[in-house]
Amino acid sequence: MLLYNVTTKVSQIIADEWLQWIKEEHIPEMVATGCFTHACVLRLMEIDDEEGPTFAVQYFAESQADYDRYLQVFANALRHKSFEKWGNQFISFRSLMHIVQ
Repeated sequence: MLLYNVTTKVSQIIADEWLQWIKEEHIPEMVATGCFTHACVLRLMEIDDEEGPTFAVQYFAESQADYDRYLQVFANALRHKSFEKWGNQFISFRSLMHIVQ
């Protein structure tokens, strides 16, 4: 199983609305692609939140093929949708991990 992690620092101005959106809209859209089985939202602790909170959203894919399909078919449109809604009020970085245990 693979874990696709998206860590996002969100502007304080949109933090509450963004968190609601990620849980109620974006994650369900990601899971509905069929590329991920489920997701989990975490808030990073022990970091400077002065400019806004940082969250990690972890999406679980059963195979490399599922993840590759997400990248090829869905990623650009879903990322574009995020930028249309939130503009430059967030910054994200992504990483892919293999679950070994």
